Amino acid sequence: MNKDIEIIERKRVYDGFFQVSQLTLRHALFAGGQSETLVRERFERGHAVGVLLFDPWEDQVVLVEQFRIGALDSGFDPWLLETVAGIIEPGEQPEAVARRESKEEADCHLGALIPITRYLVSPGGTSQTVDLYCAMIDSRDLRIEGHGQVDEGEDIRLQILPTDAALSLLDNGGIVAAMPIIALQWLALNRADLRARWQDAPRAPYNGPGSAP
Repeated sequence: MNKDIEIIERKRVYDGFFQVSQLTLRHALFAGGQSETLVRERFERGHAVGVLLFDPWEDQVVLVEQFRIGALDSGFDPWLLETVAGIIEPGEQPEAVARRESKEEADCHLGALIPITRYLVSPGGTSQTVDLYCAMIDSRDLRIEGHGQVDEGEDIRLQILPTDAALSLLDNGGIVAAMPIIALQWLALNRADLRARWQDAPRAPYNGPGSAP
């Protein structure tokens, strides 16, 4: 199939905390020829990075809990359990974002970092992608509350859970955001291999004063 796309017009129709673009376009059809002219709005919020924090020595995961406006009026509790996550700033590499956001949201430094997947969040209406990772951490002595960027309105606390407990929450509907669902399902498939690979790594203190960046 010829997947040509003709962009007739592209304009920004809203510019606030997030942005909305409006595209006027035509695209190739499976049966041949071109579609009618279409007008579509697209939510622009930047590309993101997510990090599942995993302690292979204690067999624990660290999730962040915070208020999420998107869950309001959805029937879900708007205080969600999620992975660490953040937006890629211009010029940043995804791994650098993973390390920056882990420090900001959980006050921990990362050891090894393994890519899980890269995916489109909701391609019917937004351009956002997520680079999702699993990171080795030492969960000892992590501070539970008082995380996040206050000037950005963040109020984050940690949930440090045995991996079995986190997977039970997943099975029982206690975790409802897509990013941690994908990450924990991946961990369920790769947990034994990760622990075998990582347990012999030096358990240097990634957290606290004097820890490695």
